[in-house]
Amino acid sequence: MDIKMIKELVSEFKDAELTKLSLKCEGFELELEKEKEIVQIASAPAVQPAMTYPTIAINNESDNVVIKRENCDDVKHITSPMVGTFYAASTPGGAPFVSVGSKVKKGDIICIIEAMKLMNEVEAEVDGEIVEILVNNEQMVEYAQPLFVIK
Repeated sequence: MDIKMIKELVSEFKDAELTKLSLKCEGFELELEKEKEIVQIASAPAVQPAMTYPTIAINNESDNVVIKRENCDDVKHITSPMVGTFYAASTPGGAPFVSVGSKVKKGDIICIIEAMKLMNEVEAEVDGEIVEILVNNEQMVEYAQPLFVIK
């Protein structure tokens, strides 16, 4: 095998999707290896539209239930600070940190996000009441993904 053929082989290997090449020919051995290129695509978090929640009014005289939608400006989202696995409780099968209707204060632990075998406690950013939990236990979450709606 001459130098020209080796150069052509290396050039072809460089442009190919192969990551490893081993060649044995008439007492000649050639091993080529390259690392896979890792491409990471980051996207900005999507803007969340204003959410509406039903207001329920009960008329005692006729026992009619009236449901009307109102835009709630005092509703906030608590988002994930990282990519990882969402845990509602500190132990499997344990009581969740919060549930719908729970009153929380700023700094209260409301869930855990596991990232790379590290358990990261997520704290409430404001005082309020949990209106909605937007993810399920053990669900993968993305950075800035809304986890809770708090009022």
